[in-house]
Parts: sequence; structure tokens; C-alpha cells
Amino acid sequence: MCTVIVRTGLPLTLLGVRDEYTDRPWEAPGEHWPEHPGVLGGRDLKAGGTWLAVHPAARRAAALLNGHGVPAPEAVRTSRGDLALRAAATGDLPGPDLTRYDPFHLVLAEAGRARLASWDGVRLTTADLPDGTSMIVNTGLDPAHPRVVAHLPRFAAASPSAAGWRELAAGQPSSAPESLLVRHETPGGRVFASLSIMRVTLDTDGVTYDFTDLTADRDR
Repeated sequence: MCTVIVRTGLPLTLLGVRDEYTDRPWEAPGEHWPEHPGVLGGRDLKAGGTWLAVHPAARRAAALLNGHGVPAPEAVRTSRGDLALRAAATGDLPGPDLTRYDPFHLVLAEAGRARLASWDGVRLTTADLPDGTSMIVNTGLDPAHPRVVAHLPRFAAASPSAAGWRELAAGQPSSAPESLLVRHETPGGRVFASLSIMRVTLDTDGVTYDFTDLTADRDR
């Protein structure tokens, strides 16, 4: 996942756009993990984890993005896909020993509050997201990122309703750095693209979510 947009307050709304290689297998959201009862999310079939987990009974969600920094040693490297699962299940941010994980950003959202944990391979930082609308990309809370510059004001000004934010997230995929939906071919011939969008609303009286498979009308 390369973009997460969060509107804090009540209700709290989170929208995640997942970018990945199109040949990496995955399946749509469900309760795929018996060890985390009640937690649902799309499952990465290669590593077994998820990029966005929702725990409706706890009114909690967690979204994972790859980060930049020092990779974990190959001998101990563990998939980051369990981080969102555990955060959604427990309500706790990861830490303190994260040396087996490659760099990441993890958003943990509950009704009225969202926190961000960022690991660069050396240091873990945690902070509450500010009031209002925030956009997190692979460089974290980065106001100078072309995608943030192009799209954060639009989301901040719009209603986070299913129709409002989903309409803003629509569009033609592009390889341009400011594009919210991406699609490009790598030198090796693989295609990297936005594969899905998931929108979650957390309130004191419940959770709603909707999932859009962006590959439904094209080859993965």
C-alpha cells in the first residue's frame, strides 16, 4: 500500500490505496486468520499477511505502508504483513525490537484518534496524527511529496463519505509521481499498479467499510 488518507474526529475515516506488483497473488478481505479472530483484511497469498486490517468489534483499523531506510538482515527478515494484523487485534503499536522488519509506516486508527509508527531500520518514531486530514505515503507524513501536494487539499475539502472520497480516488492510473493511482512497467517487464482501495469509517457505535478491487476490469 502506498497511500493512506485519514480524517480524524468522530467518525474517523481512513482510506487506503494499495500499490503492488500485479503478479503477486492476493485475495479480497475476509477473516483469514484464525489466530486473530474477528480481524478482517485482504490477504497477501505470498507472505500471508495484510496491508489493511479491520477489527469491527473493537472499532479499530490498522494500515501498513512500506518505508525507506535500512533493510533488515536477510537471515532474520520477517514479512511486515503481520504488523497491521497485530495492531488491529491488540490496539498496540509495534516495538521496541523491530530489527527483523524492513522499514515501514503503520497507521493505527480508533474512533476519534489515529497514531503513526514509522520504522526506518534503525529508529522507531510514534506520534498522533494531527486533527483534520492527513495523507501518509512511503516517505511518511511528507507535505512536499508530489502526491500529497496534488491530492491532500482535495480530500481535506471534500466529505469523507463513501461517495465523496471514493470519487476523488477514482481516475486513470499513471506513472506520474503525483498520481494517486499508479501503473507502470518495470525494466524487467513486471507491472506495478494500484490494486485496490478500502475505505473504513470508525465511530463510537460501529464500523463500516467498503472495498474496491481495481483489477476487476483488467488483467492482474
